[in-house]
Amino acid sequence: MFIRNFEKIATRPQRKIVLELVETALSSIQPENVINNSIKLENNILGISDKSFDLGGFERIFLIGFGKGSAKNSRLIKEKLGNRLVESYVIDTNSEDFKKIKFTQGTHPLPSQTNVDFTDSLIKRFTEINPTRKDLVIVVITGGGSALFEKPYRVDLEKLIQINDALLKSGANIKEMNTVRKHLSSVKGGGLAKHLYPATIVSIIASDVPGNDLSVISSGPTVKDPTTIDDALSISTSLTRSDLVTKDYLTETPKEDKYFEKISNILILSNLTALEAMKKKAEELGFKAEILSDKFQGEARNTGSDLVSKTTPSSILLIGGETTVKVTGSGKGGRNQEVVLGALSNIDDKTVICSFDSDGWDNSPFAGAIGDIETLEKAKKLNLNPQEFLDNNNSLEFFQKTGDGIETGRLPSNVSDLMIVLKD
Repeated sequence: MFIRNFEKIATRPQRKIVLELVETALSSIQPENVINNSIKLENNILGISDKSFDLGGFERIFLIGFGKGSAKNSRLIKEKLGNRLVESYVIDTNSEDFKKIKFTQGTHPLPSQTNVDFTDSLIKRFTEINPTRKDLVIVVITGGGSALFEKPYRVDLEKLIQINDALLKSGANIKEMNTVRKHLSSVKGGGLAKHLYPATIVSIIASDVPGNDLSVISSGPTVKDPTTIDDALSISTSLTRSDLVTKDYLTETPKEDKYFEKISNILILSNLTALEAMKKKAEELGFKAEILSDKFQGEARNTGSDLVSKTTPSSILLIGGETTVKVTGSGKGGRNQEVVLGALSNIDDKTVICSFDSDGWDNSPFAGAIGDIETLEKAKKLNLNPQEFLDNNNSLEFFQKTGDGIETGRLPSNVSDLMIVLKD
């Protein structure tokens, strides 16, 4: 069971149903299931989804992994490839039991010296290796790679952290944030592809981005970037302090076609996997279930109420995507907890709402939260005003007090956020 406090918070039948759907979603996206379903190796032919690669045509095979959940994916792929791999390098927030993989435990959501050192040493190593057309580099990319895989172009680390922190608090969506990040970096926006040229690159990608735009996931290190320096400057000026990002810090991402001719970017996982698994489970439990969107976006504090109003009686609404939070208060929490907290003003005794981050970490030890009439009753007894906590962006403390936070610990997979509304 993924939810450590399942019994504690499954206090009503409706809550239990919603939490069972959370369990179903998390199970469907775990690396063992995804890798075994997506990747096969037979007679030296590596099959990834609907593509195949003859490993006999390569003299050397390397593996690079970065992002939240990349470690376990990389380990499972390494087990399939065995001694065919010459060298492997992985950075993640979670460690794994590795053999013959050089692993670094990095930081997220902000970059750090550890992350920069990993990336810098990786690029230096591949400069020494001097990739050729006879080399294959398998790149495992998961959400969170924008922070974990970082080689700044010109800006120093302290300023880079300030810029990332400002972007995260600005209310910017992931595409806007990563447009800025790409042009501050030597490895994003196709930058890694340039460093690995002329090797063949196969990127195995798990999406945490609404709409699954491959150029946005982890800032698209092996994808040709359609954005420009002017785009990055315009976004950073409108979303953060105008003096925070200057043109001197920015670089143009590689635009030459030659760097991308021998690259296969293969999406093996997105939140649709989890949404479809939940829909099937909800229907087995006797509910009409609808997937509203797999690329939902909106302001977190308003999203919950909007979703409650869209849910019809005797049904379950399922949503995947990523909301944003414009931080104006001094509290702690995450966008999923804020979604639920903001919905409480529109909750009746027949409705349950839940929002959670698929990697188990909603900017805090909670993966997310569940809310219903019980939550309001507990808040009233504790003399808690949900609106005050919402205005202070203090959802973590609110759900700590009511006991409605979802506890899973960090999980080795990441497809962004998932939301459930049940109306009985």
